[in-house]
Amino acid sequence: MKILLTGATGYIGKRLLLELIYHGHNIVCTVRDKNRFSAPASILDKIDVIEVDFLDFKSLEKIPQDIEGAYYLMHSMSNTHDYEKLEKQSAIHFREIMKDKDLQHVVYLSGITNEDSLSAHLSSRRTVEHELGLGSYPLTTVRAGIIIGSGSASFEIIRDLVEKLPLMITPKWLNTKCQPIGVDNVLDCLIKTLGNEKTYDKNFDIGGPEVLTYKEILLGFAKARNLKRLIFTVPIMTPKLSSYWLYFVTSTSFKLASALVSSMKVEVVCRNLELFKIINIEPIKYQEALKRTLSEIVENRIVSSWKDSLISSAFNLNISEFLQVPIFGCFQDKRSNKISHKQECVDRIWRIGGQRGWYYANGLWKLRGFIDKLFGGVGLRRGRTQEDILHVGDAIDFWRVLYADKEEGRLLLFAEMKLPGEAWLEFKVQGTNLEQTATFRPKGVWGRLYWYAVFPFHGFIFKGMLNNLTK
Repeated sequence: MKILLTGATGYIGKRLLLELIYHGHNIVCTVRDKNRFSAPASILDKIDVIEVDFLDFKSLEKIPQDIEGAYYLMHSMSNTHDYEKLEKQSAIHFREIMKDKDLQHVVYLSGITNEDSLSAHLSSRRTVEHELGLGSYPLTTVRAGIIIGSGSASFEIIRDLVEKLPLMITPKWLNTKCQPIGVDNVLDCLIKTLGNEKTYDKNFDIGGPEVLTYKEILLGFAKARNLKRLIFTVPIMTPKLSSYWLYFVTSTSFKLASALVSSMKVEVVCRNLELFKIINIEPIKYQEALKRTLSEIVENRIVSSWKDSLISSAFNLNISEFLQVPIFGCFQDKRSNKISHKQECVDRIWRIGGQRGWYYANGLWKLRGFIDKLFGGVGLRRGRTQEDILHVGDAIDFWRVLYADKEEGRLLLFAEMKLPGEAWLEFKVQGTNLEQTATFRPKGVWGRLYWYAVFPFHGFIFKGMLNNLTK
Protein backbone atom coordinates (compact mmCIF):
# COMPACT_ATOMS: atom_id res chain seq x y z
CA MET A 1 0.00 0.00 0.00
CA LYS A 2 1.18 3.53 -0.75
CA ILE A 3 0.84 5.49 2.49
CA LEU A 4 1.02 9.18 3.26
CA LEU A 5 2.74 9.78 6.61
CA THR A 6 2.15 13.25 8.02
CA GLY A 7 4.10 14.35 11.06
CA ALA A 8 7.01 12.17 9.94
CA THR A 9 9.49 14.14 12.08
CA GLY A 10 7.40 13.77 15.23
CA TYR A 11 7.69 11.42 18.18
CA ILE A 12 5.29 8.78 16.82
CA GLY A 13 5.92 9.51 13.13
CA LYS A 14 9.62 8.60 13.26
CA ARG A 15 8.88 5.26 14.90
CA LEU A 16 5.88 4.48 12.72
CA LEU A 17 7.92 5.07 9.56
CA LEU A 18 10.26 2.17 10.37
CA GLU A 19 7.37 -0.13 11.19
CA LEU A 20 5.56 0.68 7.96
CA ILE A 21 8.67 -0.07 5.91
CA TYR A 22 9.10 -3.39 7.71
CA HIS A 23 5.50 -4.27 6.74
CA GLY A 24 6.33 -3.66 3.09
CA HIS A 25 4.51 -0.39 2.44
CA ASN A 26 5.65 2.45 0.18
CA ILE A 27 5.84 5.62 2.25
CA VAL A 28 5.45 9.28 1.30
CA CYS A 29 6.62 11.48 4.19
CA THR A 30 5.38 15.05 4.43
CA VAL A 31 7.65 17.51 6.24
CA ARG A 32 7.77 21.29 6.47
CA ASP A 33 11.56 21.35 6.33
CA LYS A 34 13.58 18.56 4.71
CA ASN A 35 16.62 19.66 6.66
CA ARG A 36 14.88 18.58 9.88
CA PHE A 37 14.07 15.15 8.52
CA SER A 38 16.53 12.35 9.24
CA ALA A 39 16.21 8.63 8.66
CA PRO A 40 18.67 5.71 8.55
CA ALA A 41 20.58 5.79 5.27
CA SER A 42 19.59 2.25 4.36
CA ILE A 43 15.86 3.09 4.16
CA LEU A 44 16.12 6.34 2.18
CA ASP A 45 15.57 4.52 -1.11
CA LYS A 46 12.30 3.12 0.25
CA ILE A 47 10.62 6.44 1.01
CA ASP A 48 9.68 9.68 -0.76
CA VAL A 49 10.02 12.91 1.20
CA ILE A 50 8.03 15.95 0.09
CA GLU A 51 8.17 19.41 1.61
CA VAL A 52 4.66 20.74 2.28
CA ASP A 53 2.87 22.99 4.76
CA PHE A 54 -0.71 22.02 5.55
CA LEU A 55 -1.47 25.67 6.26
CA ASP A 56 -0.45 26.47 2.67
CA PHE A 57 -2.99 24.71 0.45
CA LYS A 58 -1.01 25.35 -2.73
CA SER A 59 1.98 23.36 -1.42
CA LEU A 60 -0.24 20.29 -0.95
CA GLU A 61 -0.42 19.79 -4.70
CA LYS A 62 2.89 17.91 -4.36
CA ILE A 63 1.07 15.00 -2.70
CA PRO A 64 0.82 12.12 -5.21
CA GLN A 65 -2.49 11.09 -6.69
CA ASP A 66 -2.13 7.37 -5.95
CA ILE A 67 -2.08 7.61 -2.13
CA GLU A 68 -4.09 4.66 -0.75
CA GLY A 69 -3.78 5.18 3.01
CA ALA A 70 -2.80 8.04 5.32
CA TYR A 71 -1.82 8.71 8.91
CA TYR A 72 -2.72 12.08 10.36
CA LEU A 73 -0.24 12.75 13.19
CA MET A 74 0.02 16.55 13.17
CA HIS A 75 -0.56 19.00 15.98
CA SER A 76 0.77 22.44 16.90
CA MET A 77 0.31 22.47 20.67
CA SER A 78 3.81 23.61 21.63
CA ASN A 79 4.39 26.08 18.81
CA THR A 80 1.86 28.86 19.27
CA HIS A 81 -1.08 30.10 21.34
CA ASP A 82 -3.23 29.92 18.17
CA TYR A 83 -2.80 26.17 17.81
CA GLU A 84 -6.57 25.49 17.93
CA LYS A 85 -7.19 27.65 14.86
CA LEU A 86 -4.13 26.29 13.04
CA GLU A 87 -4.94 22.66 13.78
CA LYS A 88 -8.48 23.11 12.46
CA GLN A 89 -7.22 24.78 9.28
CA SER A 90 -4.66 22.02 8.68
CA ALA A 91 -7.38 19.38 9.03
CA ILE A 92 -9.64 21.19 6.55
CA HIS A 93 -6.82 21.49 4.01
CA PHE A 94 -5.98 17.80 4.42
CA ARG A 95 -9.61 16.86 3.86
CA GLU A 96 -9.92 19.05 0.77
CA ILE A 97 -6.69 17.92 -0.92
CA MET A 98 -7.63 14.28 -0.42
CA LYS A 99 -10.98 14.57 -2.24
CA ASP A 100 -9.56 13.57 -5.61
CA LYS A 101 -6.96 11.04 -4.41
CA ASP A 102 -7.26 7.25 -4.46
CA LEU A 103 -7.43 7.34 -0.68
CA GLN A 104 -9.09 4.31 0.95
CA HIS A 105 -8.54 4.96 4.67
CA VAL A 106 -7.21 7.59 7.11
CA VAL A 107 -6.03 6.89 10.67
CA TYR A 108 -5.86 9.83 13.07
CA LEU A 109 -3.99 9.62 16.39
CA SER A 110 -5.81 11.84 18.89
CA GLY A 111 -6.24 12.22 22.64
CA ILE A 112 -8.88 10.69 24.89
CA THR A 113 -11.80 13.15 24.96
CA ASN A 114 -14.56 11.56 27.03
CA GLU A 115 -15.23 14.38 29.50
CA ASP A 116 -17.81 17.10 28.87
CA SER A 117 -15.41 19.82 29.99
CA LEU A 118 -12.17 19.62 28.00
CA SER A 119 -8.94 21.60 27.95
CA ALA A 120 -8.17 23.71 24.89
CA HIS A 121 -5.67 21.06 23.83
CA LEU A 122 -8.15 18.15 23.98
CA SER A 123 -10.97 20.27 22.57
CA SER A 124 -8.76 21.04 19.57
CA ARG A 125 -8.13 17.32 19.05
CA ARG A 126 -11.89 16.71 19.00
CA THR A 127 -12.36 19.53 16.46
CA VAL A 128 -9.71 18.02 14.20
CA GLU A 129 -11.44 14.66 14.42
CA HIS A 130 -14.72 16.29 13.38
CA GLU A 131 -13.17 18.06 10.39
CA LEU A 132 -11.33 14.96 9.19
CA GLY A 133 -14.56 12.97 9.55
CA LEU A 134 -16.25 15.16 6.92
CA GLY A 135 -13.93 13.80 4.23
CA SER A 136 -14.80 11.39 1.41
CA TYR A 137 -12.67 8.58 2.91
CA PRO A 138 -13.29 6.24 5.88
CA LEU A 139 -11.72 7.68 9.05
CA THR A 140 -10.56 5.82 12.14
CA THR A 141 -9.59 7.85 15.20
CA VAL A 142 -7.30 6.21 17.74
CA ARG A 143 -7.42 8.12 21.03
CA ALA A 144 -4.54 7.75 23.49
CA GLY A 145 -3.64 9.35 26.81
CA ILE A 146 -0.07 9.49 28.15
CA ILE A 147 2.28 7.52 25.92
CA ILE A 148 5.13 5.83 27.78
CA GLY A 149 8.29 6.06 25.72
CA SER A 150 11.47 8.13 25.53
CA GLY A 151 10.82 11.39 23.72
CA SER A 152 7.12 11.66 24.50
CA ALA A 153 6.54 15.13 25.98
CA SER A 154 4.44 13.80 28.86
CA PHE A 155 6.87 11.00 29.62
CA GLU A 156 9.91 13.30 29.63
CA ILE A 157 8.14 15.52 32.18
CA ILE A 158 7.58 12.44 34.35
CA ARG A 159 11.25 11.51 34.01
CA ASP A 160 12.44 15.02 34.86
CA LEU A 161 10.24 15.36 37.93
CA VAL A 162 11.17 12.01 39.43
CA GLU A 163 14.88 12.15 38.62
CA LYS A 164 15.38 15.69 39.90
CA LEU A 165 13.08 15.99 42.93
CA PRO A 166 13.34 13.65 45.95
CA LEU A 167 10.50 15.64 47.56
CA MET A 168 7.64 17.13 45.55
CA ILE A 169 4.99 19.64 46.64
CA THR A 170 2.57 19.25 43.78
CA PRO A 171 -0.74 20.60 42.46
CA LYS A 172 -3.93 18.70 43.29
CA TRP A 173 -4.32 17.61 39.67
CA LEU A 174 -1.77 14.88 40.43
CA ASN A 175 -4.78 12.97 41.80
CA THR A 176 -6.44 13.04 38.35
CA LYS A 177 -6.89 9.59 36.82
CA CYS A 178 -5.44 8.54 33.50
CA GLN A 179 -4.65 5.36 31.58
CA PRO A 180 -1.07 5.35 30.26
CA ILE A 181 -0.09 3.18 27.31
CA GLY A 182 3.28 1.91 26.09
CA VAL A 183 4.53 3.26 22.78
CA ASP A 184 4.85 -0.29 21.40
CA ASN A 185 1.11 -0.79 21.87
CA VAL A 186 0.37 2.54 20.17
CA LEU A 187 2.44 1.53 17.14
CA ASP A 188 0.71 -1.87 17.01
CA CYS A 189 -2.70 -0.18 17.04
CA LEU A 190 -1.78 2.24 14.26
CA ILE A 191 -0.26 -0.48 12.07
CA LYS A 192 -3.09 -3.00 12.46
CA THR A 193 -5.88 -0.43 12.14
CA LEU A 194 -4.96 0.87 8.68
CA GLY A 195 -7.04 -0.92 6.07
CA ASN A 196 -9.06 -2.84 8.67
CA GLU A 197 -12.68 -2.36 7.59
CA LYS A 198 -13.96 -3.25 11.08
CA THR A 199 -12.52 0.07 12.27
CA TYR A 200 -13.84 2.33 9.48
CA ASP A 201 -15.67 5.50 10.56
CA LYS A 202 -15.22 4.74 14.26
CA ASN A 203 -13.19 6.10 17.14
CA PHE A 204 -11.45 4.00 19.78
CA ASP A 205 -9.78 4.71 23.12
CA ILE A 206 -6.50 2.92 23.75
CA GLY A 207 -4.73 2.60 27.08
CA GLY A 208 -2.87 0.13 29.24
CA PRO A 209 -4.67 -2.30 31.57
CA GLU A 210 -4.28 -0.02 34.63
CA VAL A 211 -6.06 3.21 35.58
CA LEU A 212 -3.60 5.32 37.61
CA THR A 213 -3.40 8.79 39.07
CA TYR A 214 -0.57 11.03 37.91
CA LYS A 215 0.87 10.64 41.41
CA GLU A 216 0.88 6.86 41.00
CA ILE A 217 2.56 7.27 37.62
CA LEU A 218 5.37 9.33 39.18
CA LEU A 219 5.80 6.86 42.04
CA GLY A 220 5.75 3.98 39.54
CA PHE A 221 8.62 5.58 37.63
CA ALA A 222 10.50 6.04 40.91
CA LYS A 223 10.02 2.33 41.62
CA ALA A 224 11.36 1.38 38.19
CA ARG A 225 14.47 3.50 38.86
CA ASN A 226 14.77 2.28 42.47
CA LEU A 227 14.41 5.83 43.80
CA LYS A 228 12.64 6.90 46.98
CA ARG A 229 10.31 9.82 46.37
CA LEU A 230 7.84 11.69 48.60
CA ILE A 231 4.93 13.51 46.95
CA PHE A 232 2.51 15.85 48.70
CA THR A 233 -0.40 17.50 46.90
CA VAL A 234 -1.66 20.96 47.84
CA PRO A 235 -4.78 22.81 46.60
CA ILE A 236 -3.19 26.26 46.37
CA MET A 237 -1.29 25.96 43.08
CA THR A 238 -3.16 27.70 40.26
CA PRO A 239 -2.83 26.47 36.66
CA LYS A 240 -0.39 29.31 35.95
CA LEU A 241 1.74 28.46 38.98
CA SER A 242 1.62 24.79 37.98
CA SER A 243 2.81 25.69 34.49
CA TYR A 244 5.73 27.67 35.88
CA TRP A 245 6.51 24.76 38.22
CA LEU A 246 6.78 22.36 35.27
CA TYR A 247 8.69 24.91 33.19
CA PHE A 248 11.41 25.53 35.80
CA VAL A 249 11.80 21.94 36.99
CA THR A 250 11.59 20.12 33.65
CA SER A 251 12.98 20.72 30.17
CA THR A 252 9.61 21.56 28.59
CA SER A 253 8.69 24.95 27.13
CA PHE A 254 6.23 27.18 28.99
CA LYS A 255 3.65 26.96 26.18
CA LEU A 256 3.73 23.17 26.25
CA ALA A 257 3.67 23.14 30.06
CA SER A 258 0.57 25.36 30.06
CA ALA A 259 -1.23 23.14 27.55
CA LEU A 260 -0.34 19.97 29.45
CA VAL A 261 -1.39 21.38 32.82
CA SER A 262 -4.81 22.24 31.40
CA SER A 263 -5.16 18.70 30.06
CA MET A 264 -3.96 17.05 33.26
CA LYS A 265 -6.96 18.39 35.12
CA VAL A 266 -9.19 16.26 32.85
CA GLU A 267 -9.55 12.51 33.39
CA VAL A 268 -8.30 10.55 30.39
CA VAL A 269 -9.72 7.10 31.05
CA CYS A 270 -10.76 4.74 28.27
CA ARG A 271 -14.45 3.99 27.73
CA ASN A 272 -13.46 0.47 26.73
CA LEU A 273 -10.60 -1.35 25.01
CA GLU A 274 -12.62 -2.57 22.03
CA LEU A 275 -9.86 -1.91 19.48
CA PHE A 276 -7.50 -4.35 21.20
CA LYS A 277 -10.06 -7.11 20.71
CA ILE A 278 -10.60 -6.25 17.03
CA ILE A 279 -6.89 -6.30 16.19
CA ASN A 280 -5.93 -8.98 18.77
CA ILE A 281 -3.45 -7.02 20.92
CA GLU A 282 -2.74 -7.54 24.61
CA PRO A 283 -1.80 -4.18 26.18
CA ILE A 284 1.26 -4.21 28.42
CA LYS A 285 1.29 -2.94 32.01
CA TYR A 286 2.86 0.35 33.07
CA GLN A 287 5.93 -1.21 34.69
CA GLU A 288 6.64 -3.31 31.59
CA ALA A 289 6.35 -0.21 29.40
CA LEU A 290 8.84 1.54 31.69
CA LYS A 291 11.22 -1.43 31.53
CA ARG A 292 11.25 -1.29 27.73
CA THR A 293 11.70 2.48 27.73
CA LEU A 294 14.61 2.37 30.18
CA SER A 295 16.46 -0.44 28.39
CA GLU A 296 20.22 -0.33 27.80
CA ILE A 297 19.85 -0.12 24.02
CA VAL A 298 17.24 1.67 21.91
CA GLU A 299 16.22 -0.82 19.22
CA ASN A 300 12.90 0.67 18.08
CA ARG A 301 11.76 -2.98 17.87
CA ILE A 302 13.59 -3.13 14.56
CA VAL A 303 16.51 -5.39 15.41
CA SER A 304 14.39 -8.20 16.87
CA SER A 305 11.69 -7.82 14.19
CA TRP A 306 13.91 -7.63 11.13
CA LYS A 307 16.53 -10.31 11.76
CA ASP A 308 14.64 -13.02 9.90
CA SER A 309 13.78 -10.61 7.09
CA LEU A 310 17.42 -9.66 6.70
CA ILE A 311 18.48 -13.30 6.58
CA SER A 312 15.97 -13.94 3.81
CA SER A 313 17.32 -10.86 1.94
CA ALA A 314 13.88 -9.28 1.92
CA PHE A 315 15.51 -6.11 3.25
CA ASN A 316 18.97 -4.77 2.51
CA LEU A 317 19.24 -2.83 5.75
CA ASN A 318 22.06 -1.97 8.13
CA ILE A 319 21.10 -3.22 11.60
CA SER A 320 23.70 -0.94 13.19
CA GLU A 321 21.61 2.09 12.21
CA PHE A 322 18.82 0.86 14.47
CA LEU A 323 20.98 0.15 17.54
CA GLN A 324 21.30 3.38 19.48
CA VAL A 325 22.38 4.53 22.89
CA PRO A 326 19.56 6.23 24.86
CA ILE A 327 19.50 10.00 24.39
CA PHE A 328 16.58 11.36 26.40
CA GLY A 329 17.36 12.04 30.05
CA CYS A 330 21.09 11.59 29.39
CA PHE A 331 24.29 13.64 29.47
CA GLN A 332 26.80 13.27 26.64
CA ASP A 333 30.45 14.03 25.98
CA LYS A 334 30.87 13.79 22.20
CA ARG A 335 34.18 14.34 20.42
CA SER A 336 35.48 13.82 16.89
CA ASN A 337 38.93 13.66 15.28
CA LYS A 338 40.13 13.16 11.73
CA ILE A 339 41.83 9.84 10.99
CA SER A 340 44.48 9.27 8.36
CA HIS A 341 44.13 5.48 8.15
CA LYS A 342 40.87 3.78 9.10
CA GLN A 343 42.19 0.25 9.59
CA GLU A 344 45.03 1.33 11.85
CA CYS A 345 42.59 3.37 13.97
CA VAL A 346 40.10 0.51 14.22
CA ASP A 347 42.87 -1.92 15.17
CA ARG A 348 43.79 0.35 18.08
CA ILE A 349 40.17 0.51 19.23
CA TRP A 350 39.88 -3.27 19.11
CA ARG A 351 42.92 -3.60 21.43
CA ILE A 352 41.64 -1.13 24.04
CA GLY A 353 41.66 -2.03 27.74
CA GLY A 354 43.27 -4.94 29.54
CA GLN A 355 47.08 -4.96 29.57
CA ARG A 356 47.29 -2.28 26.87
CA GLY A 357 45.19 0.17 28.86
CA TRP A 358 43.06 3.06 27.63
CA TYR A 359 45.62 4.99 25.56
CA TYR A 360 45.73 7.95 27.93
CA ALA A 361 45.93 8.64 31.68
CA ASN A 362 46.10 4.93 32.55
CA GLY A 363 46.91 5.85 36.14
CA LEU A 364 43.53 7.56 36.46
CA TRP A 365 41.77 4.57 34.87
CA LYS A 366 43.46 2.32 37.44
CA LEU A 367 42.42 4.68 40.23
CA ARG A 368 38.81 4.53 38.99
CA GLY A 369 39.03 0.74 38.98
CA PHE A 370 40.39 0.73 42.54
CA ILE A 371 37.56 2.99 43.73
CA ASP A 372 35.07 0.71 41.99
CA LYS A 373 36.44 -2.32 43.89
CA LEU A 374 36.17 -0.43 47.19
CA PHE A 375 32.43 -0.02 46.54
CA GLY A 376 31.98 -3.69 45.61
CA GLY A 377 32.40 -3.34 41.83
CA VAL A 378 34.43 -5.43 39.42
CA GLY A 379 37.24 -2.88 39.01
CA LEU A 380 39.79 -3.60 36.27
CA ARG A 381 40.58 -7.15 37.35
CA ARG A 382 38.63 -8.79 34.50
CA GLY A 383 40.88 -7.36 31.78
CA ARG A 384 39.96 -8.93 28.45
CA THR A 385 40.10 -12.49 27.11
CA GLN A 386 41.78 -11.86 23.74
CA GLU A 387 44.22 -9.14 22.77
CA ASP A 388 42.67 -7.93 19.51
CA ILE A 389 39.36 -9.81 19.08
CA LEU A 390 36.03 -8.61 20.46
CA HIS A 391 32.58 -10.17 20.44
CA VAL A 392 29.23 -9.02 21.79
CA GLY A 393 29.08 -9.98 25.46
CA ASP A 394 32.85 -9.82 26.05
CA ALA A 395 34.18 -8.01 29.13
CA ILE A 396 36.75 -5.23 28.86
CA ASP A 397 37.79 -4.28 32.39
CA PHE A 398 34.63 -2.78 33.91
CA TRP A 399 32.84 -2.51 30.54
CA ARG A 400 30.69 -4.99 28.60
CA VAL A 401 30.61 -5.14 24.79
CA LEU A 402 27.11 -4.45 23.45
CA TYR A 403 28.01 -4.11 19.77
CA ALA A 404 31.21 -4.76 17.84
CA ASP A 405 31.65 -4.62 14.07
CA LYS A 406 35.27 -4.18 13.03
CA GLU A 407 34.50 -3.78 9.32
CA GLU A 408 32.04 -1.01 10.08
CA GLY A 409 34.36 0.49 12.69
CA ARG A 410 31.86 0.66 15.55
CA LEU A 411 32.34 -0.49 19.14
CA LEU A 412 29.73 0.10 21.85
CA LEU A 413 30.46 -0.56 25.53
CA PHE A 414 28.20 -0.52 28.60
CA ALA A 415 29.63 0.24 32.05
CA GLU A 416 29.39 -2.44 34.75
CA MET A 417 31.15 -0.37 37.40
CA LYS A 418 29.29 0.96 40.45
CA LEU A 419 27.59 4.16 39.31
CA PRO A 420 24.59 6.33 40.29
CA GLY A 421 23.24 5.73 36.80
CA GLU A 422 24.11 3.95 33.54
CA ALA A 423 27.04 4.75 31.23
CA TRP A 424 27.97 3.93 27.64
CA LEU A 425 31.18 4.50 25.66
CA GLU A 426 31.00 4.36 21.87
CA PHE A 427 33.62 4.55 19.14
CA LYS A 428 32.37 4.95 15.57
CA VAL A 429 34.21 5.65 12.33
CA GLN A 430 32.21 8.10 10.21
CA GLY A 431 33.89 8.79 6.87
CA THR A 432 37.31 10.23 7.67
CA ASN A 433 36.48 10.92 11.33
CA LEU A 434 36.38 8.90 14.51
CA GLU A 435 33.46 9.83 16.75
CA GLN A 436 33.88 9.07 20.45
CA THR A 437 30.80 9.46 22.64
CA ALA A 438 30.46 8.99 26.39
CA THR A 439 26.80 8.88 27.51
CA PHE A 440 25.54 8.90 31.09
CA ARG A 441 21.94 8.41 32.22
CA PRO A 442 21.85 9.74 35.80
CA LYS A 443 19.83 8.06 38.49
CA GLY A 444 18.31 10.74 40.67
CA VAL A 445 20.09 13.76 42.15
CA TRP A 446 23.25 11.81 43.02
CA GLY A 447 23.63 10.81 39.40
CA ARG A 448 23.58 14.42 38.29
CA LEU A 449 26.06 15.45 40.98
CA TYR A 450 28.35 12.60 39.89
CA TRP A 451 28.30 13.74 36.27
CA TYR A 452 29.15 17.33 37.16
CA ALA A 453 31.91 16.13 39.51
CA VAL A 454 33.69 14.01 36.89
CA PHE A 455 32.95 16.26 33.91
CA PRO A 456 36.12 18.40 34.33
CA PHE A 457 38.22 15.23 33.99
CA HIS A 458 36.55 14.35 30.69
CA GLY A 459 38.18 17.37 29.10
CA PHE A 460 41.65 15.84 29.14
CA ILE A 461 41.02 12.08 29.62
CA PHE A 462 38.62 11.63 26.70
CA LYS A 463 40.44 14.18 24.57
CA GLY A 464 43.78 12.48 25.17
CA MET A 465 42.33 9.04 24.47
CA LEU A 466 40.77 10.22 21.19
CA ASN A 467 44.01 11.91 20.08
CA ASN A 468 46.02 8.74 20.67
CA LEU A 469 43.48 6.56 18.89
CA THR A 470 43.53 8.77 15.78
CA LYS A 471 47.17 9.95 15.60
